[in-house]
Amino acid sequence: MTPAPALVHGAKAPPLWFKTLGALIDEQANRYEDHTAAVFSWQNVRLSYRQLSDRSKVLGKAMLEMGLRNGDCIGIMAGNCYQYIEVFLAGGRIGCPVVVLNNTYTAEELRNAVQKSSCKLVFLASEIGSRNLSGHINILRGSSRKNPALPDLRRVVCLGGSQVGEAGVEMQTYNTFTSNGHSVFMNDSVLKRAESLVRPDDVLNLQFTSGTTGSPKAAMLTHTNLINNARFVGDAMALTHEDVLCCPPPLFHCFGLVLGFLDTYTHGSTIVFPSDFFDVGKVVDALVEEDVTVLLGVPTMYISELEVMEKTGQRPRRLRTGLASGSTVSQSLMDQLREKMGVEKMLIAYGMTETSPVTFITSLSDPESKATRTVGRVIPHTSAKVIDSNGKLLGRGERGELCTSGFALQKGYWKNKEKTKESMKEDENGVLWMHTGDEAILDDDGYAHITGRIKDIIIRGGENIFPEKLKKGSCNILLSARPALWLSRTRDTARNEELNKWVGQLLGRHKAPAYCFWLGDAGIGNDFPKTGSGKIKKHVLCDIGNNLVHNGPVKAKL
Repeated sequence: MTPAPALVHGAKAPPLWFKTLGALIDEQANRYEDHTAAVFSWQNVRLSYRQLSDRSKVLGKAMLEMGLRNGDCIGIMAGNCYQYIEVFLAGGRIGCPVVVLNNTYTAEELRNAVQKSSCKLVFLASEIGSRNLSGHINILRGSSRKNPALPDLRRVVCLGGSQVGEAGVEMQTYNTFTSNGHSVFMNDSVLKRAESLVRPDDVLNLQFTSGTTGSPKAAMLTHTNLINNARFVGDAMALTHEDVLCCPPPLFHCFGLVLGFLDTYTHGSTIVFPSDFFDVGKVVDALVEEDVTVLLGVPTMYISELEVMEKTGQRPRRLRTGLASGSTVSQSLMDQLREKMGVEKMLIAYGMTETSPVTFITSLSDPESKATRTVGRVIPHTSAKVIDSNGKLLGRGERGELCTSGFALQKGYWKNKEKTKESMKEDENGVLWMHTGDEAILDDDGYAHITGRIKDIIIRGGENIFPEKLKKGSCNILLSARPALWLSRTRDTARNEELNKWVGQLLGRHKAPAYCFWLGDAGIGNDFPKTGSGKIKKHVLCDIGNNLVHNGPVKAKL
């Protein structure tokens, strides 16, 4: 019997919103007024919907006063602070795309990202956690009135501290910059004129991809993309104005900015940012002190939070659900969250930066078998299909590349038409599809099972080897053109030969690793190289492995 085609379509209701972020800000301020919109525990700051609206107007006027116009890019590199939200809202009001810059960037990486995105204004924290960013400030400042390496950059605004200088690019503190919004020349009519030029399909946000397999690209995400994506994910979590959501993930990532802030903002809920970067103790404190009902994170965050709660005896009173992104939640972890946190159901979201980011999500009504083993079904106004290497549509249960279409697709990569055409292609019916590069299966019920990355498939002896299956079998990362184990040492570490034999018995001889690399050894490093969102940089691991193999000697050969 021929299987049904691996093609699914999301619901057509509710209808999409076609509005700008500025319009949404005003609507929510009128509707929710003094209801708390955002809490920044570590800064002791609480802002209502009305205050966020008013403050975004002042900051928007300050941006206009310095000469910014529709389409000019604004960058920000900072922790989860109140200024971050204000910059995002103000930029959206006046039509200036906000470029969220990775908190883990080196000074050189920051300069490259600012240069690539043509930022005219950059907001930069003086420190994030214990990390001092004076070097980052200096590299943006430059040594001449206009930094020759950053010809578009006109001003840097420091968040915290008083690091302003006379030489190089003009610098101001945040308070000084926002005071410019009170200029007599910047009245409401000037702001309204700027807002009237903004369209729902304009770029609201530039998000650099994680870059796990190569150089990151900047995805252009529109008002329509982000507002609707946040809205549908919030609907899946059944958010209301009575909910309080705790958001440890960073704002420089779609997880924090869209699935965190915009989710709550579109539903009149309250969001809590317990710290500028992930601090498990502060997260657990916030769960109790702010009476949190929804928690965001990745599985490793949840595990850390459970460990702290076990030691302190703390337990949230109203926590009902949460959202995990980047990985499914195992049944055993789900059981612990239910028993120790009171979470009845944890939702799983799947997507990519280029799709705003979510295209699949589980449901609060899903059975456990679907809730813990899949990434759910497509969200409204979205379609998905699974194809083979020739672009042919496969059947349900057949493994191939996942492609998605619909409102959530990025406008393209910033100033990179070539890469845009590589990943976004029209089919014979003129429908534009994002080729995700993820390998997946669509089951008979329309749920997606992500099985790996297409580029990670290893062909050995005529056999296809799927790294995701190897990871589940050996609990380690396997990469490169030949399987290789990347391991961290434990007290009772097995010998390489024993590991090779064990993997071969468990998964088959052709899947047994050719090399074994141990964290901590010379040339390896003490931890896996990761992006700011916690994903492993596979291309960096491959480079390390290839260097050790070809420039040996390699003691880890099996």
